[in-house]
Amino acid sequence: MPIVESSVVVPLEPALAFAVSQTTGAVRLRWDPFIRRQSFLDGAPAPATGVRTLTQHRLGLRMVSQYVSYRPPTTVGMKMVTGPWFFSVMAAGWRFEPHPSGGTRAVWRYNFSCRPAWLAPLAERIGVVVLRRDIERRIAGFARGCADPVVLAAASDAVS
Repeated sequence: MPIVESSVVVPLEPALAFAVSQTTGAVRLRWDPFIRRQSFLDGAPAPATGVRTLTQHRLGLRMVSQYVSYRPPTTVGMKMVTGPWFFSVMAAGWRFEPHPSGGTRAVWRYNFSCRPAWLAPLAERIGVVVLRRDIERRIAGFARGCADPVVLAAASDAVS
């Protein structure tokens, strides 16, 4: 199963960096270039293990994901429940750790597999290239969000 990962060091404590990564709605749109819309499903008011979300990609693809782990301020993991037909598995996760600089090292990881099986070897090589570009843009956006006063205010509210 291919894995694509990117990391960045941001000048925030882990709890605040974690909170930035979990922003939603208009605040999330300020920093995440991937999404057009994202919302919690089933009446959930906030992220937690078991909560499902609906995410619409900027090009229109839709995915329902479920939190499989939610451990502020260190880790969060999600898996695709339903989504684009070409993924048989799609999962993502964040990891946050203190950095010697006084900031936080944030690591964002995707793992996935493609279908149909006969096409998977080629599709997964292409997927690595496409998803690497995507995750690099998203983590750069996350770093910008960690310096955005509006994003930081919303994330600070979540930490308090």
